[in-house]
Amino acid sequence: MKKTACCYLIILLGILSTVHAQYVYDYKHTGDTYYNARDYYSAAQYYNKALGTFKIKPEHIRPYSVGNAAPPTGKFKDYQQIVARLAESYRLYADYGNAETWYSQLVGFNNVAYPQARYWYAICLRANGKYDQALEQFNQFKQNYTATDEISARAPLEIACCEFAIAEATRQPRFTLVKTAGNVNEGGANYAPIVLNPQTLLFTSSRSETPPLPVNEKKGDRKKPSRKGSPYVNDLYTATGGNNSYDNSQKIKVPLSKGIEQGVAALTPDGKLLFLTRWTIKEGTKQSAIYVSARENAGWSEPKILGANVNVAGYSSMQPYITTDGKYLLFASDRPGGMGKNDLWYCIMSNGTPGGARNMGTAINTKDEDQAPFYDAEKNLLVFSSDGRVGLGGMDFFQSEGDFGTWSQPVNMGKPLNSPKDDIYYAALDNAHPLAAGFISSDRESICCLEVFGSKRIRKIASGLIIDCDTRLPLQGATVTLLDTIRQKTIQKVTLDATGRYTFDVDIQRYYKIVAEKATYFTKSLYFRTDSLERIDSMDNPTLCLKHYEIEKPIVLNNIYYDFGKATLREESKVVLDTVVGILNDNPRLTIEMSAHTDSVGSVKFNDRLSQARAQSCVDYLISKGVSPERLSARGYGKSRPIAPNSLPDHSDNPEGRQLNRRTEFKVLKKQVQVTNHGDNDSGS
Repeated sequence: MKKTACCYLIILLGILSTVHAQYVYDYKHTGDTYYNARDYYSAAQYYNKALGTFKIKPEHIRPYSVGNAAPPTGKFKDYQQIVARLAESYRLYADYGNAETWYSQLVGFNNVAYPQARYWYAICLRANGKYDQALEQFNQFKQNYTATDEISARAPLEIACCEFAIAEATRQPRFTLVKTAGNVNEGGANYAPIVLNPQTLLFTSSRSETPPLPVNEKKGDRKKPSRKGSPYVNDLYTATGGNNSYDNSQKIKVPLSKGIEQGVAALTPDGKLLFLTRWTIKEGTKQSAIYVSARENAGWSEPKILGANVNVAGYSSMQPYITTDGKYLLFASDRPGGMGKNDLWYCIMSNGTPGGARNMGTAINTKDEDQAPFYDAEKNLLVFSSDGRVGLGGMDFFQSEGDFGTWSQPVNMGKPLNSPKDDIYYAALDNAHPLAAGFISSDRESICCLEVFGSKRIRKIASGLIIDCDTRLPLQGATVTLLDTIRQKTIQKVTLDATGRYTFDVDIQRYYKIVAEKATYFTKSLYFRTDSLERIDSMDNPTLCLKHYEIEKPIVLNNIYYDFGKATLREESKVVLDTVVGILNDNPRLTIEMSAHTDSVGSVKFNDRLSQARAQSCVDYLISKGVSPERLSARGYGKSRPIAPNSLPDHSDNPEGRQLNRRTEFKVLKKQVQVTNHGDNDSGS
């Protein structure tokens, strides 16, 4: 009996072992099938089931060996293979939270069969915002990984990104970001919004064509979806609302054929043409092209593919953007002639038709992904997304100044516009002030999909006070102009009220110039830089006083001294004359007369000659400082125009009076020099 029972037990254990092995095989095989078909979500579900059939002790999960120990065998080897595939599936599905968990275990195995595991573990840590831990893992990977391949080449960039992100955490944010409310973000991916008008968004969505059942509706009452296969098909939708809340999402009427998806669109300024991306996905490979559709009553015509200027056979073009003046079409493409993967390109438009595509060059494009262009015409600023530059991770927003001829070095736009995950597709709420408020797309709060967020730039303010130099009162009615001295562009102009104060919205780390002016007052300028706005939201410039003048009325310059009996300027006099240089630089249309006067001591001839020489010395100094000679004249009046008695009533000497008479003056003449507007040509730093 004991022998028989023992035989039955052996047979039973054999059956259970066979069943267990069969389950593992079936689940893993099914997972592999989905994995090879690039359906990583389904693959992860089956790999999880396969792992559930193992009984692995905790000590097996820790590093099982050191040095050059032999790799594991048997069930534990199978377990590690499934863990590796599960980690990969979650990562490729962009579920970095679960991927981090399984990569952590895979790295713990210390198995030489998975040399890239630590790199992908670091990627997941970075995507989850754990920059310090990610930096440690990247550094370990770089130290130990010996192969020469794409990820070994990218590791230094990822290290730089972690270091940048750690530093960025201490910087003051430049934007606020809030997820868009309403039903814009319901179901699937929702991204690439454009503002049709202040109350209407046009956006791309992959939401299911089978919406949830209403409360009172039964399953049998609902018709089946019209399209076979996945119900999640990308198409264009509109939503209405305001204040970052949009509802009533509805698909727009753009004809769509079976097997094609469409979205990421742009409108011409007149609203008559819609440029959009259309694509197909076959065996996990996406092929896209840009089409154009014309407005037809309440809908749009059948989209027509653009020609070879934009779409090159065998390559993808996508993400069109039309500048607000309608002059340029910008897009992303992996067409030949680029720097790497997808590059940014542009075409000059003519009557709605794009000309030949031009690459935006190495100043913008990298060997990695550069996508989703947006152009701020107010500031001549290109905004785009890239994962080929130092940032917070994934696709980040960058900005570059330029005019389609030259571009500045792109600058990362920082938190919170950027996150550890993908941030892409900027859209302006108001094209007059594009970066003041708008929308972005990001998957920062989603496991799988992009969502729409509303952004607002935090106001950075430069202000100041303009007063009358004589009365010290606020100078109502004065005009104050803000100029960007690097771009040589007028930003804004205001007329002061009774407070005499001006306030301008400015950007950080910029060079600006304030020009204050009023009729019959000398114009005055002030240069400033906004570095301090990195830490604070507002800065107050020094008070400017404007000096009133009258045509042909002399203005005395105090503390102008000459050597005794000579026309040689003393050094302390030059400091005073420098103020005249400043006035003439700020008032380029004015011409002046420099005049010198003497007291009554000496002959008329001597004093006339001496005063003329002294006036000429002042003019010569002004010319040496860059003032045009045609704006200056010198006149010596000798002792002919005293402003105080040279002697007292008893005919005794009056030293104080003679001191007042020994003076240097200037006056504004009626003649004016014709010059170009100061706002277009002045530059400074």
